[in-house]
This record gives sequence, C-alpha cells and structure tokens, in this order.
Amino acid sequence: MKNIFSILKFTLFMVVLLAVIYPMAIFGIAQLAPNKGKGETITVNGKVVGYQKIGQKFDKSNYFWGRPSAVDYNAAGSGGSNKGPSNPDYLALVQKRIDTFLIVHPYLKKSEIPSDMVTASGSGLDPNISPQGALIQVKRVAGARNLSEEKVKALVDSKINLPAIMGTATVNVLELNIALDELK
Repeated sequence: MKNIFSILKFTLFMVVLLAVIYPMAIFGIAQLAPNKGKGETITVNGKVVGYQKIGQKFDKSNYFWGRPSAVDYNAAGSGGSNKGPSNPDYLALVQKRIDTFLIVHPYLKKSEIPSDMVTASGSGLDPNISPQGALIQVKRVAGARNLSEEKVKALVDSKINLPAIMGTATVNVLELNIALDELK
C-alpha cells in the first residue's frame, strides 16, 4: 500500500508538471516572441492571407508557383516523400512535374528548370524558391497578366532575399504574389 501511494503521488506530480506547468511556461515564453507566438502572419487589407514560413499552393498561370509539396501543403502534417533519388516512383513523379512545367513554359528547355521547381522540400512546406525559379516564370506570369516582362522581372528582383551571412538567395512566393496583385 505504501508503494501504491508513492506511485500515485509521483504520477499526480508528473501530470501537473507536464500537463499544466510546462505548457504554461512555453505559452509564457511564446508571449515574448514576435506576434506573441502565433507565427509570422502576412496580412492584406487587415485579413491574414498566409504565413511567412509556410508554403501555399499556387497553380494558376497568373501567379508564381512555389516548390511542389509531398504533403499537399498541409501544415498539420509536414514531411517529405522519403523516397530516394534512385527510387523509380520518385523519378517518375519528378519527370511528371518536369513534363507539366514544360507544357506551361514551352519557351524553356528541361536543362533550364531549377531543381527546386520539380522537387519537394524535406518538410513539404517550403515557402521559398530560388531566384532562378522565379525568373523562369516571369514570361508566363507577365503574359497571363498583360504586363511587360521587364516590370515583372523588376518585381522579382525586388523580392529576392539575400542571406544574412551564409546560404542562398531566396524568393518568398506568397510575398511575391501579393506584390504582384498590388502591381498596377
């Protein structure tokens, strides 16, 4: 009986610690973060349209497209395909993405498509593409919106995020598409 009482006390202590105190501590720390731990939202006209760090699906010709997603952009369950580069199913999927990309961008050669436009990221939620991935879409987007390619290219150039110290330059697709909608 003495052992059972000790075990029950320990269990109750752990429940209070892990189900009450720890979550409250994390919540309190989150209140010190930007946007009080609710993520880095992007708003347009007072309405939240997305998150800066989570990719979204854009598939219309008048918008820039982001990286493909292995989880269909479901932020509740991020993940990659977990298929290696020699897996026949994976190679077929990448080839299908290449074929689709070339149909919509007939002015390109297969060798001109950056890998980030046909391969999903490890999380499946990457909000960024390479500057090359954005620049090869300029002709399509400009044509779909009846804008000059120079104007759309200048917009892409203005949205390139350079790395602070190390890394590669990126373009946030949601921010680029919002700026595109604001373009007159």
